[in-house]
Amino acid sequence: MKRTPKYAGLDVHQATTVIVVREESARVIARAILPTDAMALTEFFRSMRGSVHVTFEEGTQAQWLYDLLVPLVERVVVCNRRETRRQGNKSDWHDAEDLAELLRRNAVRPVYHDRAPHGAELKELARTYVNLVEDSTRVMARLKALYRARAIPTRGHAVYSPRQRAKWMAQLPAGAVAFRADALYAELDVLQRVRGTAKAALIRAARRHPAWAVLRAIPFLGPVRVALLLGFLGTPWRFRTKRNLWAYAGLAVTTRITAEYQLEGRIPVRRRRTPLTRGLNRNHHRLVKAIFKSAATAATVRPGGLQEFYHRLVAGGMREELARVTLTRKLAALTLRLWKTGEAYDPAKLTRQAC
Repeated sequence: MKRTPKYAGLDVHQATTVIVVREESARVIARAILPTDAMALTEFFRSMRGSVHVTFEEGTQAQWLYDLLVPLVERVVVCNRRETRRQGNKSDWHDAEDLAELLRRNAVRPVYHDRAPHGAELKELARTYVNLVEDSTRVMARLKALYRARAIPTRGHAVYSPRQRAKWMAQLPAGAVAFRADALYAELDVLQRVRGTAKAALIRAARRHPAWAVLRAIPFLGPVRVALLLGFLGTPWRFRTKRNLWAYAGLAVTTRITAEYQLEGRIPVRRRRTPLTRGLNRNHHRLVKAIFKSAATAATVRPGGLQEFYHRLVAGGMREELARVTLTRKLAALTLRLWKTGEAYDPAKLTRQAC
């Protein structure tokens, strides 16, 4: 192959990977179907001369493939096309060709990936803990649904207590219903035990992070919240400003405007028309948003500088729900600023613009 820039699109599946390579003129110069195997992919890209640019979609194998190809090619772009409207036929070849063409035109939007070993370890621990919390919550909801289906009130957490379990089980009819409840309780016991172990491992790994002490000083960011932020955000430098973090956390305001310009003579002049707001952006990291929202909600009901900031907004005429969103954005911006600068938290600087 000639030593010219090449653009490879990969359609990755569990067993096979379809590859289409285009040159700078958009002509397809190579096609291949390879096993999704490190040796086969390494040999293919090592045989290509010149600068090679590779793209593939975010998925289960994305991080593994990213780590594999970064040392071999000029650039690796992981993209997310779930919200892209596609027309016409669809096949593995079409998908790979489209990816190669979009990469050639620099029209792919990258998804952040890094190769920091400590960050990868912390992210895996964070995912483990979150999955266990979700599984525990699911089993607890099933237990309450089992009792509610038989008109047995289950307010609070007493229904999950091992000490009161015999009393609750006695209210259920014998047979299959009691067996199902006993199985759910056994599953919950295992999940809660493993969940505690995962939580300890997560916090232990997060304590070794250089930013641990800085973020822990921020009010209402407890050890679990800080550990999850460190695991899922990785580094603050992936966000150029606070607005980039707001968009990632689902705190960016979505606006819509049309017919922005009018002609005065032959000169286009922008209309003095306020864009219409359409809520917050929906394409975001839901867990990061939940962390900042829960911290901000706690801040509104407990004394401190953040609560005073919230009350000032409400006293100024802002609606309470908008004031909570503003407080959440302030907390996210504060987290980003302190993480980048390493400064100590100072409640007297809450009114200062962050990042």
